[in-house]
Amino acid sequence: MRSIIDRLVTTTLERLRHEGIFPPDLPFVFHVERPRDKSHGDFSTNAALMLAKAARLPPRQLAEKIVAALPDNQTDVEKWEVAGPGFINFFLSPQSLRTVIPLIQQAGSRFGHSNSGAGQRVQVEFVSANPTGPMHLGHGRGAVIGDTIARLLQAIGCTVEREYYVNDAGTQTQVLGRSVLIRYYALFGREHAMPEGCYPGEYVLEIAQALRDRDGDRWLAETFPDEPPMAVIDFAMAHCLTWIREDLALLRITFDTWFSERSLHQQGLIARAVDQLEAMGLIYEGILEPPKGKQLEDWEPRPQRLFRSSRFGDEVDRPLQKSDGTFTYFAADMAYHLDKAERGFDALINIWGADHGGYIKRVQAALAALTGKKGLLEVRLVQMVNLLRGGQPVRMSKRSGTFVTLREVVEEAGADAVRFWFLLRSAGANLDFDLELAMARSNDNPIFYVQYAHARVHSVGRRLQERGLDGHPVAQPAALARLTEPAEWDLLRLLGRFPEVVEQAAQEKEPQKVPYYLLELAAAFHTYYNGHKILEEDADLRTARLALIGAVGQVIANGLTLLGVHAPEQM
Repeated sequence: MRSIIDRLVTTTLERLRHEGIFPPDLPFVFHVERPRDKSHGDFSTNAALMLAKAARLPPRQLAEKIVAALPDNQTDVEKWEVAGPGFINFFLSPQSLRTVIPLIQQAGSRFGHSNSGAGQRVQVEFVSANPTGPMHLGHGRGAVIGDTIARLLQAIGCTVEREYYVNDAGTQTQVLGRSVLIRYYALFGREHAMPEGCYPGEYVLEIAQALRDRDGDRWLAETFPDEPPMAVIDFAMAHCLTWIREDLALLRITFDTWFSERSLHQQGLIARAVDQLEAMGLIYEGILEPPKGKQLEDWEPRPQRLFRSSRFGDEVDRPLQKSDGTFTYFAADMAYHLDKAERGFDALINIWGADHGGYIKRVQAALAALTGKKGLLEVRLVQMVNLLRGGQPVRMSKRSGTFVTLREVVEEAGADAVRFWFLLRSAGANLDFDLELAMARSNDNPIFYVQYAHARVHSVGRRLQERGLDGHPVAQPAALARLTEPAEWDLLRLLGRFPEVVEQAAQEKEPQKVPYYLLELAAAFHTYYNGHKILEEDADLRTARLALIGAVGQVIANGLTLLGVHAPEQM
């Protein structure tokens, strides 16, 4: 429907161009939006305000000229009017509103999909939690948001690849190996104190027991080693990665690629990226100013090799090597993202925890320098989840030692509830997730409210079949003309919005727009269902109303599918 209004306005503007109102080479830039207030119509355009200067006319006067030039033989638009300083409001005709039902019936599960992103190859990297233990709720929220963004991009025709960056190099792997080895020694009666910074959770003991079961006492030595054997580290990380894959599978999430950070070192990709910057004259020896506020891990008061990242939008230049000559974490991130770019993606999207906000500009700067492309990387930061039960904070998990594991929550509340609730707020807002409410079979529970609307639609079909009638009749235009109630028009308007919601959620990487919409549609449906008789004796009216609620059920199912949530037919 938005495209119909867009074409109508563009055609009219071209007509006015021929009349000399606009310069011959003027590009027509304007917006068509849905007004928040229903009294302002179904769509509104700011074309007159945007083009008034070029036309050398006051906006409202230009708006009146546009309205006067609109064709009279419109079947899609019932009326239009000039409003305020020069907006033009359009009111769709009932006939136009009703056309959404056959469109939904024809498209089925594809309704809401488009090809606007066709030809775009996009990589979405998300979760990327260190393989040093079970996943917590923060990881889970990032996982759901990343996976849903990928689903939305696929719905608009993009080719999407999901990637997990495995942090299998660095100090956290040594800490995991040491933690497991301490527990492993304890299994043979050789106790060692767990140093500060090691992982205390019971899952570490599980890994140690699995290591003993596989290798016996192979890793026992006369004295406890200064560094854990690499084979022990690899075994522990593999164990954690297995848990991570299982946790993600519970949420119906899979990845196309698991990229190893260690491979960056083994293949010399970090040194290659640094050499590229060196050849471009973007590296120099210098001493950084001490950071204001919190001490940064990679700051040292000494001469360092610095990347001129401030030339590319970063706050300060960034060090690439530590005092021992090893590369900084930033250098590895830089090489990893260069590798992504060289794989031919048109866009890179990262889903990071909120604590990584300070890394965005430096990685974007490195990509801009190494590829010559700005805007290649887009980052969405995800805030934490506060877990409640009946409004009270949930105590930490004994197994993890420091947090409630994602698996515990999914196994209790179910994947549908977790996924839907994790998408109810924008990624940048903190989320309170109440286990009791998420499992409640009441209208106060958003996921139940939406799923129940879908189940209600299907219950009508079953009741018809019990009477020997067709539960899914195809409504002809004459029957659909019987939809004349304001509540029916409200539903039709909402149904027509769905493709726009999907498009906007995908383009803006804001998946929360879909559950917002589904809640609005479910509310309108429940109100209509409670106030209108669906199974009318009048065959045409019954058929029309069945077609209407059938379209509602299809759109709810399509929306839930995009969220990775089931659409049950019975509850």
